[in-house]
Amino acid sequence: MRNRKIEIKYISPQIDNGKYPVKWEIDIPFCVTVSIDSIGEPYRVYLKHKKQNDKHWQSIEMNQIENDKFKGEFIAEHIGLYFYTIEVNSDGKSFKYKRTLSVYFHRPQARFASWYEMWPRSQGKIEGKSATFKDMESRLPEIHKMGFDTLYLAPIYPVGRINKKGPNNSLIAGPNDPGSPFSIGNECGGHKAINPELGTLSDFNKFVKKANHMGIEVVLDIALTCSPDHPYVKDHPDWFFYNDDGTIKYAENPPKKYQDVYPLNFYPKDKDEMWNEMKSIFLFWIKQGVKTFRGDNPHTKPVEFWEWLIQEIQAEYPETIFLAEAFTEPQMMKLLAKIGFTQSYTYFTWRNTKQELTEYLIELTQSEMKYYFRGNLFTNTPDILMPFLQKGGRPVFKIRIALATTLSSIYGIYNGFELCENKAISGTEEYMNSEKYQYKVWDWDRPGNIKDYITKLNRIRQENLALHYYRNLEFYKSSDENIIFYGKTSYDKKNTIFVAVNLDPFNTHKSILKIPINQFGISENEEYKIEELITGKIFRWKGAENEVKLNPNEEPAMIFKIKK
Repeated sequence: MRNRKIEIKYISPQIDNGKYPVKWEIDIPFCVTVSIDSIGEPYRVYLKHKKQNDKHWQSIEMNQIENDKFKGEFIAEHIGLYFYTIEVNSDGKSFKYKRTLSVYFHRPQARFASWYEMWPRSQGKIEGKSATFKDMESRLPEIHKMGFDTLYLAPIYPVGRINKKGPNNSLIAGPNDPGSPFSIGNECGGHKAINPELGTLSDFNKFVKKANHMGIEVVLDIALTCSPDHPYVKDHPDWFFYNDDGTIKYAENPPKKYQDVYPLNFYPKDKDEMWNEMKSIFLFWIKQGVKTFRGDNPHTKPVEFWEWLIQEIQAEYPETIFLAEAFTEPQMMKLLAKIGFTQSYTYFTWRNTKQELTEYLIELTQSEMKYYFRGNLFTNTPDILMPFLQKGGRPVFKIRIALATTLSSIYGIYNGFELCENKAISGTEEYMNSEKYQYKVWDWDRPGNIKDYITKLNRIRQENLALHYYRNLEFYKSSDENIIFYGKTSYDKKNTIFVAVNLDPFNTHKSILKIPINQFGISENEEYKIEELITGKIFRWKGAENEVKLNPNEEPAMIFKIKK
């Protein structure tokens, strides 16, 4: 009798030896590879999978792609958690992998979406007065026209009155100052109530329905912190931290201090009651038609809480999407993604050079991170007006939006970006006269805006399947260090997009681009056409190496397709 030994190893993907689920989407095949060590009889390798709570496994025979390496794939029929493993059959005997692995299949919007961050209080036309949901409705057609399909609202809850902040984060607020919307709660209610200035719950529901009718999904910001006059402070005093003198501690993120915000203690004696109350906040808004939430500063709350909460919510509402607003150390950002956050903020806002962008985006989209971390590339936030945006003028806004819309399939802007708003408090990344602390009236058509440019970019995204995917980013050679060159190809191989961007907002640069013509069956001596999608121009190129010239005051970016 011949000796027989089967060893199943190197299964990919799996996160931390199967401790956490892989993240995927239901519209693309989930591919698994494995290596088999075998001595003896011939064998067959099977990829087995099933949806959570299903009784029976489905089995797919895997194809041999190298001597000992096999590949198999399946497409999920439903959103939710699936299990998968490997089984080898040889001479009537079965050898099974020692662990069952998991993958969570999200809806495609978890991977492909264009976010617009709206501050509700600042969508009106009357100085010193809050906008209403009806005012916000009037802006929906413009946001839709620009091509945004996801509308993220800053907090819409009642604002605390005690220790209310004044303009530019001052400690003294006037009687008509609105305070920070992140100081949540007053006598009108807490996280399940509407700021009366904006309208009623019925008004909110009408707003959500109108947005949905336009193909826009509304996102709510859930900041699990409280104002000093939040109902929780009176009803559940044990849910907070205390100073030695018996007063409740306010929140700090050195060097910032938030005297108007009390952080919650997630481990009180009645922890279960407290956690279920936090869960009920999400369930309340889900019942109002909200499917996506931004978790504010999730790294300042226990990871254990978020893992429990997200699993609880998605068990009942598997389509729910969670965005982690965690600008913190990389390991914590990664951990939050592993335990369940669907999308994550990134360091993109601070990556400006060719080397910085290339190294960081390779890590996000080509390392193991691609299996659990979906980077939502926000160009700016209410807290981040980076120096590059402050100094580069209109060209830098075009550069950053061109990068965000094409490097990742998920990106976002904070309102005012389309107006090239760049006034900061000196020496900081904070906006001057920020709407975090006061009402603002914006002229959404003011001169110098880039609304038409954003509209073009979003249209290009919609029309080109290659830009709908996250893990398909490839970088190519560019001779000039100021010009970055990359591309994406759709899973069906029918659509390839190339992007060249001048990263210098002040100077024109030329570069030789190395085009991968071999993948199109084009020879070095063959002429082919290039269709530039921003301007609509057609160029005739020949061979792999061709020169581009990018003037930041005209068109800092070039997005093109090859037309053989």
